[in-house]
Amino acid sequence: MSIETSARPARQRRRGGGGTARTVGAIQQRPWAEVSNPYAPTEIINAERIEDIHTASLRVLSELGVEVLHAPLRQTLSKAGAEVDGDRVRLDPAMVEEKVELAPDSVTLHARNPARNVTLKEGNIAFCSTGGPAFSTDLDRGRRAATFEDMKDFTRLVHMLNVIHLEGGGAVEPTDLPVENRHLDMYRAFITLTDKVWTGYGLGTQRANDAIDLAAIVLGTDRGGLAERPGALTVINSNSPLRVDGPMSEGLTAFALAAQPFAATPFTLSGAMAPATIGGALVQQNAEALAMITMAQCVRAGAPVIYGGFTSNVDMKTGAPAFGTPEYSQAVLIGCQLARRYGVPYRSSNVTSCNTVDAQAAYESAMSLWPACMGQANIIKHAAGWLEGGLTASFEKFILDAEMLQMMSAFMVPPAIDEDAFGFEAMAEVGPGGHFFGTSHTLERYENAFYQPILSDWRNFETWQESDSPTAAQHANRIWKQLLSEYEEPAIDPAVLEEVDAFIARRKEELKVTGVDS
Repeated sequence: MSIETSARPARQRRRGGGGTARTVGAIQQRPWAEVSNPYAPTEIINAERIEDIHTASLRVLSELGVEVLHAPLRQTLSKAGAEVDGDRVRLDPAMVEEKVELAPDSVTLHARNPARNVTLKEGNIAFCSTGGPAFSTDLDRGRRAATFEDMKDFTRLVHMLNVIHLEGGGAVEPTDLPVENRHLDMYRAFITLTDKVWTGYGLGTQRANDAIDLAAIVLGTDRGGLAERPGALTVINSNSPLRVDGPMSEGLTAFALAAQPFAATPFTLSGAMAPATIGGALVQQNAEALAMITMAQCVRAGAPVIYGGFTSNVDMKTGAPAFGTPEYSQAVLIGCQLARRYGVPYRSSNVTSCNTVDAQAAYESAMSLWPACMGQANIIKHAAGWLEGGLTASFEKFILDAEMLQMMSAFMVPPAIDEDAFGFEAMAEVGPGGHFFGTSHTLERYENAFYQPILSDWRNFETWQESDSPTAAQHANRIWKQLLSEYEEPAIDPAVLEEVDAFIARRKEELKVTGVDS
């Protein structure tokens, strides 16, 4: 079974992300590999405080409840024992604990290319490109309304960069395509432009079901087979505070029925959509996430669900979202602890509020990535390309993020600590006061001794200045263009593509008649 519901054994530590670096296109890349974190997870509060959050969350769900703006899902919850009063649904603590226990502790997502399958489980970290911004930007063309061609170029970069494990659902929203069937053209682009796992819409029944049915076609199976070998992924957001709206309820139901994983992600900005304390925001995040996990299990017992966290704070002077803050980092680490408490995978993000590719963008992303990796999140959404609080995807930021992701994955491989690494003979050969550049110990390791950066410029000032003093953003601009110039579309079975195109043509005709659901 791809979805494991067995008891959770002690983790077998596995080194991942290692291997010899090689040049692919314009950049030095590490080989494609799932990243495994061999280090103990960072935990910043103790188990007693985690239980306090859990208990407070159950109180929220039983006393305050959540609004569910979808009658069929309310009926399903009522049949499972929830108290339904109009749109308000209250969940008994025992019911929540029973249902959450049914959620699998891991799930394998199956790609068109089996070598690109991704397993979300304890100890593994998967990087997923950004998804959803309405604007694109690069140094040449500036900030603009995103187009379908922009979206396709980002998808091509996803395919070219080994460190990106999953496509994120459209790095930008193609605003030049009609809303009613835009998702179908996007799905076809994901299927043909990369052979990695891709992300569908969770917004409404039709968009969700189209993603699920196309995933089955691509994997050469039906819905029964897809339940055994999941190939569709999405994100379901609660409408914080304490509401799951109609379209999200429909998407949740569709993915749970098909046994396809979704990241149940509250949008709990402390001070705006959640209490003005990180503790309060985490209680609300946890309550909303537990509610969505419970809903999924009421729809289909054993449905795979990822606990998603997105708690951060707002700037209290302007109300604007702030990301990559110390509070955001704390929320990520505690969110990881909560997910381990429930035995489900955890989703985090690589986020920044910065409007341009500069030092702020880098340090806020670093403050997002470090806690996600060291807390052992299992999937990091928006791992490459996110800018301007999620309004914009940047081609240069995409490359800057890929650099940081490669460095994080290299960090996940512990250094060799053994007699050969100690280099005693090299020290003896050099003697006091010499250097190691020409020793056999160094020359044997010359090609792969250390991580080779994409963007770092380690020349002296004079040489750097003579080369027009390029910044990191300018380096990144050159790299993404070179990658696109060398991109080759991955081969696809013509019969599969024919079936995909027939499905899309049929669905477009149906949408002309019925219109798309909300």
